[in-house]
Amino acid sequence: MSTLDGTPAEGTRGLYPFLDEYEHRTPDTAEAETEARRSAVEKTGEIVRLRRWVGEESAAELATCAGRMAARFASGGRLFSFGNGGSSTDAQEVAAAFLHPHRGPALPALSLTDDVAVVTALSNDVGFEVVFSRQLAALGRPGDIAVGLSTSGGSANVVRAFEEAARRDMLTVGLAGGGGGRLTELFELGVLAHLFVVPSSSVHRIQEAQTTLYHVLWELTRHALGPAPIPRAHDPG
Repeated sequence: MSTLDGTPAEGTRGLYPFLDEYEHRTPDTAEAETEARRSAVEKTGEIVRLRRWVGEESAAELATCAGRMAARFASGGRLFSFGNGGSSTDAQEVAAAFLHPHRGPALPALSLTDDVAVVTALSNDVGFEVVFSRQLAALGRPGDIAVGLSTSGGSANVVRAFEEAARRDMLTVGLAGGGGGRLTELFELGVLAHLFVVPSSSVHRIQEAQTTLYHVLWELTRHALGPAPIPRAHDPG
C-alpha cells in the first residue's frame, strides 16, 4: 500500500513503533494470558477501591446535593449536562438517567452535546469555549441545574458554562478528576455549589468513578423526591 504521493505507507508501524519489539519475540501464549489476568485483576481492584473511597468521602455531600437537586426538580427546574470527549457521552448518560429512568418518574433533562448543529455552529462561528455557555444563556433560568463533567477539571468550555450557570442562579454541580483543576478554583469562589473530585491520574478510572457518582446522585434525588408527582416543566429544548 502506498500514500497519495507514492511513498510506501508505514501502516501501524508509524503509529505504534513499539510493535517491532514484539515481532522479534517468540510468542508465549501462557505468559500473555498470565499478564492479561494480572492486569485485569489489578485494574478491577483499583476501581473498586477508588469507588469505595469516593463513596465514603462524598456520602454527606452527595446527599446534600441530591436534596437540593430534588427541590429544584419539584419546583419545575430542569437539568442541563455537558462535557467533552468521553465526558460528553457521560453527560448524555446523566441526562438519560433522569429523563428516561428505568424506574420512577421522568425528570426534565437535556445534554448540551446532543445537538450537533448547535455545537458545530457555535464552534465554527464563535469559538469552542462557548459551546455550552451560549446554550445555557439561551435555555437556562433560575431554578435549573447545571451538571458538568471533566476528567481534568480544566476544560475552558466547562468553566465558562459554570460561570454562566451561576450568573443565572442555576444549581451548579461539577465532577472532575486529579486535583480538580480549574473547577476547584470555581468551587472556592462559590461559582460551583458542589464539586466531586476523583483523585486519580487515570482517565479511565476517573470516568468509571464518575459514573458511580452521577448514578448515586440520580438514586438519591429520586429517593428525596418520594412518590409525589413532579410538576410538568417546559421542554428544555
